[in-house]
This record gives sequence, structure tokens and C-alpha cells, in this order.
Amino acid sequence: MKLSKGRLAFTLGLLFLINFMNFYDRQVIAAMGESIKREWLLSDSQLSGLTTAFILLYAVIGIPLGRLADVAKRKTLLAAGALVWSGFTALSGFAGNFAALFACRLGVGVGEATAAPTGNSLIGDLFPPKQRARAISIFMLGIPLGVGASNIISGMVAKSTGGWRPAFFVAAVPGIVLGLLALALPEPPRGAVDPHLAEQQESSIESIRTILRIPTMWWIIASGALFNLSMYALAVFTTSFLIRFHGLDIDYANRFSGGIYGIGGAVGMLFGGWLGDRSVRWGPGGRLKCAAIASFIAAPLVWAALQQPKGAYWAFFWIMLTSCVVLYVYYATVVSTMHEIVAPRMRGMAMSVYFFVFYMFTAIGLLSFGKLSDGLAARALAAGASVTESVSMGLHEALYVVPLISAIMAPILWIGSRTAVADHAKLHGTSAA
Repeated sequence: MKLSKGRLAFTLGLLFLINFMNFYDRQVIAAMGESIKREWLLSDSQLSGLTTAFILLYAVIGIPLGRLADVAKRKTLLAAGALVWSGFTALSGFAGNFAALFACRLGVGVGEATAAPTGNSLIGDLFPPKQRARAISIFMLGIPLGVGASNIISGMVAKSTGGWRPAFFVAAVPGIVLGLLALALPEPPRGAVDPHLAEQQESSIESIRTILRIPTMWWIIASGALFNLSMYALAVFTTSFLIRFHGLDIDYANRFSGGIYGIGGAVGMLFGGWLGDRSVRWGPGGRLKCAAIASFIAAPLVWAALQQPKGAYWAFFWIMLTSCVVLYVYYATVVSTMHEIVAPRMRGMAMSVYFFVFYMFTAIGLLSFGKLSDGLAARALAAGASVTESVSMGLHEALYVVPLISAIMAPILWIGSRTAVADHAKLHGTSAA
């Protein structure tokens, strides 16, 4: 299936926009977190629990949806997913209590679990290996830009309307439109640009077993679990941190958060795509080496951002923005490596297995992070701090787990870069030497 350059550009652009709204919608809950917390008197554990609910269902439902991405019409699956998550985003704005909002987040998780397996599967069959990291980086660009835009726009909507509910209604409409447009996407044959990798279709269980027999996948999954936990902790609590610790209002806190993720993440994502395709000259493990080096550099940068004193929000902004540039190199380099070690008809399932493990870990870890913040706040309160000071101190101290996680990721990714050589050779029938 040979597409014109124009049709390829349209397809990649539409996939980017769908992924943009995927992350825009899921970030609204974090952008409005402080307002929801105050209205319903929630703890940080409950606040993180709203995202945990989404993550858990996303992880579980992702396995069958990953299977569908390998055997069914991907454009239909993606269209249905966008309509479902947008509908539940709108319903979130009508939630009258914590339980109702919790249930709506579950519905959002079901819909959004379609985006990554189908999008990555389509890209794998439309772009050859030498262009794949850049194509994936454009698709994944929806992550930082979606998160950043959600923070900025949701904060502005909340300030202008005086409440958090309208932000969910604003988020829902574009996803519905994009869901209908997804039906216009092409449906290339599996393995269209990798004909030498044509293989028999395996059952779901056999596909999972095959994927988990690839050593590099274990290192990639381990890195993903850690990376996702740290990025969710930042995404969920950066706005709250800027409000509590640096004294910004909800509008400006979200503008700063949006700038950090939107600008820093976008630059890092595009740089990661360029670097990922350039690093092919280092061999099959080159992309993971780039990710390892980036993780090693990011750790002291995040630590330095957190070391900034109260009120130094501009210094925090610039250092954390730089951290995001480095952190976001991860996505394009690691995901494109998966395409190089997994056969075309198992790429959707590979993404779902990857997501299942790291989202389950993130769900538990994020809930634990909320409890850690609450526990440190309680300790500060017992030591004589005021209630306002204690919740600020608790969150500030808890965030130091992020640079620690980044430092741990570096050797994991480096080991994965070594095993990728043999795994690539096994799939492509070449010598690992």
C-alpha cells in the first residue's frame, strides 16, 4: 500500500492530533486537581487515586485492545476509542462527588487505551525503519503538547468561569470531532514496509509469550515502569507544587506547568526522534544508549529544580523545562527500538504488554506517592508547621523520588542497549556480531 507524501502527512498529522487530545483529556484532572481537592476536601492520596483508577483500567483493558490492533481495522478501533474517552471526559464535568468522578475516569481509561497500540501499529506499517523514530516522535509529540495545552487552557477556563467543571466540557469537543475523522485513516497491510518480516498470526497468549521471550523487552518494560511513574508524579503534582510551595494561583501555576511540558517536552520529543534515527549508526542498541544517557543527565537537573527556594518559580521553571527536554528523549528512542525487535503482527500487543506492566507499577507507585506526600505532611504538622506549610513541605519532599528514579533508569536502559543487538539479529536473521 503506497501512499503519497500528502496522504502520509495527513495520516501522521491526524494521529498526532488524536494523541494530543488523548493526553489533553487525561491531564485535565491534574490541572484542576487543587480546585477539586479544596471543594471535596480530598487528601493527596485521593487526588492521586483519581489518576490511579484511570491507569489501572487502562492497563487491564489495553491487552485485549492491543490484540485488536494487530488483527482488526485500526482506524475503526481508534475512532471508537476517541468517542468513548471524549464522552466520559464530558461526563466528568457533571460529577457530583468523588465516586462519580472516579467512575468517569475509568471510562476515560477504556477509550484512551486504544490510542497507543493502534497509532504505533499504523506508523510501523507506514514508515520504514530509517524514518520510524522521527515519525514516532511526531505522534508522541502529542504527549507534551497535549499535557502542556491542557494545563494552560484548563487553568484559563477555571479562572474565567470560577470553577473546574467547564474545563472538562472544553476538553471533550475536539476528541469527538477527531474520532469521526479517524475513519478517514488508511489501513495498510501488516508488515507493509517490512515484507521480510512476514509471519503467521499467533494467538494472544502465544504473542505475549513470544514478546516476553525477547530479553530487551524486559529491560524496556522495567525502564517504562520507572519512567512513567516519575512522569505521572510530575504531571499530577507540578501544578499543585507551584500553588502550594511557590505561591502561584491556579491560572499561573498551570501556565508554568504547561510551558514546562509543552515547550520542554516538545523540544525533547523532536530531538529524541532526530537523535534516535541518527543513533542507528551505533547499531541496534544505539537508541537505548541515547535514552540511558538522557536519564543520567536528567537526574541532577530535576534535583536542582526542586532545590530552588520558595518564590523562585522562574528558576524552577527554566531548570525543569530543561529537565523535560532531556527526559522526553526517552519516548522516540525506546518505542522505535521496540519496532526493531518485535515482528509487525505483534507490535500492537507488544505496546499493550509494555503498557500493562508499567501502568500497573505506576498505579501502585502513584498511590504510594500520594501517601508519601500525606505522610510527610503529617510529620511536618506534628513538628509544629501550620496546615498550609505542612502540605507544601510534604509534597516538596516527596517529589525528590523523581530524580532518584531517573538515576536508576540509566543503567537499566544501558543493559537493554546491549541485549538489543542479539534480539535485532534474531528477528532480522542477521549476525549479532
